[in-house]
Amino acid sequence: MRSHLLNDTTAEHYRRSVTEGVERVARKLAATRRPFTGVGVEDLAPVIDGIDLDAPLGDASAVLDELEDVYLRDAVYFHHPRYLAHLNCPVVIPAVLGEAVLSAVNSSLDTWDQSAGGTLIERRLIDWTAQRIGLGPAADGVFTSGGTQSNLQSLLLAREEAKTTDLARLRVFASECSHFSVQKSAQLLGMGRDAVVSVATDHDKRMQTVGLARALERCVSEGNVPMAVVATAGTTDFGSIDPLPGIAELCAQYGAWMHVDAAYGCGLLASPTRRALLDGIERADSVTVDYHKSFFQPVSSSAVLVRDRATLRHATYHADYLNPRRAVEERIPNQVDKSLQTTRRFDALKLWMTLRTMGADGIGSLFDEVCDLAEQGWRLLAADPRYDVVVRPSLSTLVFRYIPASVTSPAEIDRANLYARKALFASGEAVVAGTKSGGRQYLKFTLLNPETSVDDIAAVLDLIAGHAEQYLGENLVHAS
Repeated sequence: MRSHLLNDTTAEHYRRSVTEGVERVARKLAATRRPFTGVGVEDLAPVIDGIDLDAPLGDASAVLDELEDVYLRDAVYFHHPRYLAHLNCPVVIPAVLGEAVLSAVNSSLDTWDQSAGGTLIERRLIDWTAQRIGLGPAADGVFTSGGTQSNLQSLLLAREEAKTTDLARLRVFASECSHFSVQKSAQLLGMGRDAVVSVATDHDKRMQTVGLARALERCVSEGNVPMAVVATAGTTDFGSIDPLPGIAELCAQYGAWMHVDAAYGCGLLASPTRRALLDGIERADSVTVDYHKSFFQPVSSSAVLVRDRATLRHATYHADYLNPRRAVEERIPNQVDKSLQTTRRFDALKLWMTLRTMGADGIGSLFDEVCDLAEQGWRLLAADPRYDVVVRPSLSTLVFRYIPASVTSPAEIDRANLYARKALFASGEAVVAGTKSGGRQYLKFTLLNPETSVDDIAAVLDLIAGHAEQYLGENLVHAS
């Protein structure tokens, strides 16, 4: 069994095995003609359940053959131009190369004596991101597993910096379109979901600063403490960007921690044309960025940034075997001192490889392309009588609803849109997402693939309409 350990004696075995795997995936990518096969759980689950994990195949080639049947054939392929569903991006090759390197070397980014140069690369990328945001010379941060963890850590720091230790009095303010991880974080931090005050949004799904001001004033008058305001720079459903300068002013007035959830909108930090959409983010106390959304990085690649590195002490615990206090005195750079995680992958390498190969403008130009595409898609939807589109996009998301020509109930239209999404997924022709707006069912395009064209969007809209019309026609027959 030692022949499977990666070391100096098995380097050639490693090269052959990985090369075979890469070649198979490359062939699969080249041959993929639709984003999904349409396989159902009832078909795939018995195949996977029937595999005896106590009877190994012993050979990587045989395992790859089996993997074709249990994963590769039926995977949802985000690189396909008609994958239009969630915040999943196609990935750039330099980052995938970085993934191969970091997996093989397997550095753990908790302490210097486990990662050395990896620690310094991550720190340099944190500094680079903080500079792009404009957080100032005292800024710092750490890579995380994703936006949910970044939001949790930010609110942990805000809780510890609050003017009271009475958790029952603490309040967090976020728009009604904010990410669910805000409520989840409040629950995990002992405040309860009710501690999150939902602030109404305007027609463009942006937090209303007038509503925020009233909520903050009410909070103080009731004897509670405005712990934090979470502004969203790129909401999951609409891609909307809250008015950051106005929110910053209110946070300063009420002494609230300002957190900006830019998990989606962080791509604007590299945009050659749209950086101004993030004006005001430089006043945040903490910022969430998800490079695996709009920097075209493989999952996972995320970070939390803070204006004042001293606030990261709230996540610091010292263990004699790992990061003893003397390490601080000796100025040893241990990233575990800043992180909620201990063992942690060298995910920063993927972004490093990307920047060193493509540059920031290269990444930002790709994000600009999908934002431009969303604008073209919005014009298409706005001119199509079959559809109602909710808002003009700020980033690359379109939320819309099929509306039949003949009059029918809103509930029936809801069911038609739900059916169309499900039928489209089952066909494998395209993958779209769904959400609710105003209590009604809507469909959603999240455009993160520069290879997607306006023709792709038009074709998918025709497919959706066809499925919805089929559903309504069949129901009409059954009712008559």
